[in-house]
Amino acid sequence: MEFLDWDAGQLTEALREGRLQATEVMAATLARIAAKNGAVNAIVGMQSADVLMAEARAADAVAVSERGKLHGLPMAVKDLSDVRGLTNSEGSPLYASRVSEADSRFVGLLRDAGAIFIGKTNVPEFGLGSHTYNPVYGATLNPFDPSRTAGGSSGGAAVAVATGMVALADGSDMMGSLRNPAAWNNVYGFRPSWGVVPRTPDGDSFWYQLSSVGPLARSPRDLALLLEVIAVPDARVPFNMPTQSWELPDSCSMQGARIGWLGDWGGALPMEDGILAQCQSGLEVMRALGAEVVDVAPPFDAEEMYQAWSDLRSFGLAGEMAETYADTEKRARLKEEVVWEIERGLAMSAAQLHAASQTRAAWFARAAELFADFDALVLPVTQCWPFPVDWDWPKEIDGQVMDNYQRWMQVMVPVSLIGVPAISLPVGFGGAGLPMGMQMFGPKCSDLRVLEMAQAYHEATRWPQKSPPSGLEA
Repeated sequence: MEFLDWDAGQLTEALREGRLQATEVMAATLARIAAKNGAVNAIVGMQSADVLMAEARAADAVAVSERGKLHGLPMAVKDLSDVRGLTNSEGSPLYASRVSEADSRFVGLLRDAGAIFIGKTNVPEFGLGSHTYNPVYGATLNPFDPSRTAGGSSGGAAVAVATGMVALADGSDMMGSLRNPAAWNNVYGFRPSWGVVPRTPDGDSFWYQLSSVGPLARSPRDLALLLEVIAVPDARVPFNMPTQSWELPDSCSMQGARIGWLGDWGGALPMEDGILAQCQSGLEVMRALGAEVVDVAPPFDAEEMYQAWSDLRSFGLAGEMAETYADTEKRARLKEEVVWEIERGLAMSAAQLHAASQTRAAWFARAAELFADFDALVLPVTQCWPFPVDWDWPKEIDGQVMDNYQRWMQVMVPVSLIGVPAISLPVGFGGAGLPMGMQMFGPKCSDLRVLEMAQAYHEATRWPQKSPPSGLEA
């Protein structure tokens, strides 16, 4: 089973070339899930073993010359997207028995590349909140301390990767949903530039530019592997990014890079003890790799940015969920935070939305000025360590009250508001043995450069490989 701990690139190459059989990889995957998933509850809605082994046998029968990039690779898709024949609950009791009739677009691309779908990965209800728990499947637990949250909303995906149940996973990120669980599970999560993975053509594809689909993996090079498959333009939606190569150099470097450290945004963002120091250790690695790391003063008003973000988020969610909210029986079954978001959005004025959009434009322009001087900027990924799993969300950080369920993730807003590429880099473990990460982000369209610098950092640290979850080693 040691091949389950290989880099995804190595594993998929062996499957494509026939040096590994899809049946042996599937059998080992199912055995590892049986051994580990019960302790963390990361993979849900599993397909039956008989069906999966039959799909693996069919994969082994495909000629080597006809095998796709992900041939025979077991994957579990985040439970916010459709996989034909599997349940898509979105963590809500309203949809607990809903079976998808067709694949979401990026899922279809994964299937065409040869992936075999074993099930779904757990999420918060409707993916809202960076803590993976819901009334359908329960909570996903942190493999480094099962009394703690795994983060979210891609918490199930991050834990599945961290524990070696899958080598690659998809996730989505509106307010840190790829980056937060990656940090808290000692893996990499990448939010690509907005439009790299096109939004679905259903619904509003012009205004609502907040959430991005992206990959989680145990190395940046493996993140690029998944993007090779799913970063395909779609003529049916606006704001596509051009097709590009996702191949990283054999030898990646940070030599000569200029990195700006934003810290706690001049004290505007409360941080629990130890987080800034843990990130400093990661910055020291960058310095050792030949990068210049410079402290940067707060470049924009943090509260103005947050209010704009919050308004745009609530407006978008209200639009997407208006039909559900209008049904009083369904509304009664929504969690309190979902109702709060929808009602906030429904009450919003046109002037309020215009002001939020102006703030977004102003921050994008200011960030572009910074990127003229820096290859990338860096912030902590989160403002607190993984919190107790029985909490809904942290009510205060460093003595400062959090006024709503999303405020504690405010450190994500500078990236999420303007849709630039960002990666969560592991920075090791705090005094309680819990993982932490820092987010490195660059100008729009610099995705490959961000991944290249991240791969150089990974080759110097290899945190996911040398620090497996306690008690869950392979």
